[in-house]
Amino acid sequence: MFNVPVISLIKDTKNRLGLELLTGKAGLGKKIVIPRIQKPGLALTGDTSNLHPGRIQIFGRAEMKYLSTLSQIKMEKIFSAVSKIEIACIVITRGAIPPKPLLDVCRKNNIPLMRTKLLTSTFVNRITRFLEESLAASTCVHGVLLDVFGVGVLLVGKSGIGKSECALDLVLRGHRLVADDIVNIRKRPPSDLFGAGSEIIKYHMEIRGLGIINIKDLFGISAVRDRKVIELVVELMEWNPEAEYDRLGLDEHRHAILDVKLPLVQIPVRPGRNLSAIIEVASRNHLLKLGGHHSAHNFQEKLSEHIMLDGKKRNLLEGLE
Repeated sequence: MFNVPVISLIKDTKNRLGLELLTGKAGLGKKIVIPRIQKPGLALTGDTSNLHPGRIQIFGRAEMKYLSTLSQIKMEKIFSAVSKIEIACIVITRGAIPPKPLLDVCRKNNIPLMRTKLLTSTFVNRITRFLEESLAASTCVHGVLLDVFGVGVLLVGKSGIGKSECALDLVLRGHRLVADDIVNIRKRPPSDLFGAGSEIIKYHMEIRGLGIINIKDLFGISAVRDRKVIELVVELMEWNPEAEYDRLGLDEHRHAILDVKLPLVQIPVRPGRNLSAIIEVASRNHLLKLGGHHSAHNFQEKLSEHIMLDGKKRNLLEGLE
């Protein structure tokens, strides 16, 4: 199961959560396992049946206003019941001051209690985005990811077959490099796969005989991008003279990554083949298919119509004879 430690909320700078830890430092290792936040609702009346372990509890203006109407003894009883549920942490929005019973219970039970000055709606949007990215299914693959005519193209194939050299040629043609060698992939529900490069080797590429080069420094910021949705997988394969390759493009191959099946194009590699041009055409053809135009299927339909008409003509001539 994917999880995120509570301490990562405080360390995060990208989403500007603005969190301040009030108490419960010992519980910062607790795991958040659900990407959706929860507001306590009925739990503040003593009914904790709808509280879910592993979720962030948000106390907004409505919750704080309701708590202000309760006696200290009543709050102690409610918070004691809440503490028995393995919630990940509690966040108070709008910079509100927490009641003492809440501070005491969180301190005693090592429940991280945090506060932010953000409005509840703003914080919920930001924390949800953070959790969806952090809890998303992820993997890494050996390959090269490029942006070719706006299509995220993942080049795969065995080591040494020429993926990086092909990618370099595509960059020279004006396309953009996302990642070379190691592509980190995250799944965003329901079926989008985002690919990005490792922070250590970001913008770098290894060319055998040349070494490590920095694409951003050589060609400028327009030659790279940080991440891209993967839409097409191109597999470079060694040419096998005995193998039968698809000549018409009617066969629809798929490549599964994180249970998402992506269109797959298999390109045999041999001297004299212009792989960059083939990949460019594959990207354009993919865009055509997305627009509802399938060249191979259209050709097959025309050919079938021609054969059918030709057969009817022959039958007519044979009837006249």
